[in-house]
Amino acid sequence: MTSEVMTGTAGYWYKDSGVAAVDVLNALRRYRSAESAAQRRAREALGIGENALLALRILIDAEHEGRSMNAKDLAERLEITAASTSALVDRLVRSGHVERHPDPNDRRGVILTATGTSMRDALRVIEELDNRALEVTEHLPVDEMAVVVEFLDEMVRVVEDADTGDHASRA
Repeated sequence: MTSEVMTGTAGYWYKDSGVAAVDVLNALRRYRSAESAAQRRAREALGIGENALLALRILIDAEHEGRSMNAKDLAERLEITAASTSALVDRLVRSGHVERHPDPNDRRGVILTATGTSMRDALRVIEELDNRALEVTEHLPVDEMAVVVEFLDEMVRVVEDADTGDHASRA
């Protein structure tokens, strides 16, 4: 009977974290899925697509930092072609999310800004998610935060290496 209790309650008598590398990767996948779903809900709430949401976030960030943003800058940040950027900006202007303004430093240039309503809506959605994530993160001890940052940075390197094929040269 004692052996049944011991085998049926592994971890009760002995300290066993029970967490394996695959559990960490599965948790990361669950997080990515949940984050993707949250981004989808945000896009649906604003009635825009993925690149449009990214564009709004870039424009809002630029405005908060006191920088102006033109279509070329936006294309570089989004890593899309000038033609795709032009179509995206046209859609955002038509939907009332973005405005074009003359560039005060270049009479041929155009500065892009998020509209007030769109900015408030996008900020509300983005800040709500960011604030909730920050609340969770603030409860971690500093040494654990360092481990998480190091892990995530290494995961970024793994993904970037896979994209560029660098993993073959490291093997």
